[in-house]
Amino acid sequence: MLSAESITKTFGSASRRVVAVERVSLQLPSGARLGLVGPSGSGKSTLAQIMALLLAPDTGAVSVDGERAALWGVRCSRELRHRVQLVWQAPRLAVDPRLRVGEAIVEPLAASGLLPPTRAERHALIESWAARVGLTGDLVERFPHEVSEGQLQRACLARALVVQPRYLICDELSSMLDVSTQAALLETIAAIGHEQKLGVLLITHDRVLADAWCDEVVDIRELSTLGEGEGEQAAAAVAQARPGARSALGRDGPRRVARP
Repeated sequence: MLSAESITKTFGSASRRVVAVERVSLQLPSGARLGLVGPSGSGKSTLAQIMALLLAPDTGAVSVDGERAALWGVRCSRELRHRVQLVWQAPRLAVDPRLRVGEAIVEPLAASGLLPPTRAERHALIESWAARVGLTGDLVERFPHEVSEGQLQRACLARALVVQPRYLICDELSSMLDVSTQAALLETIAAIGHEQKLGVLLITHDRVLADAWCDEVVDIRELSTLGEGEGEQAAAAVAQARPGARSALGRDGPRRVARP
């Protein structure tokens, strides 16, 4: 289980400190599909980055299969980081434009010194993962600007899965895609998730999508302890401190809503 317990996160200076996440707890069981919904800016992404071990909370704890994280970001152990992977909303901002699509897929292995030793083995690995996420062999030789948004997001999905994670966090990964591409991508995640018993946290502002695809759904607006208007202030403070980031709102004990 991927577990976040009593997470609190603030941003800003001592004189203008803004609470972004306040005493929020969330559990993602292995093999489950959990939805985290709410409108844009309502506070989902900070929690996602904390659960992905990329951003350290002020207080609280994150545990991966019972192992409590003590360090965050690049200081966290490679083995623990590989267990939880995050797919970002904007694929063109998530990949190095100098890398070909195939190179981007295996970039985490290259950074960890885990690439196969021979060129033939590396090529086979790239083609294998490309095929699993629905990319044809010719696309892996192209640069990011030469493929569509949906194709690049599939490559980002393959990049997240290539390290064999136990949990996958999808932060609005389909919000920039058309309906048919969105459905195909979620179908791919469902198939791979079932095969690998992958726990998936789907973050979206689309409640209808979450209800249809997830086993259970949490609405972050029902968890907020911030007063009216404070959510916008928190989002603005996060954006100023860390461009592109959002705040996360909540308190202990999220209420889960079973899919109809």
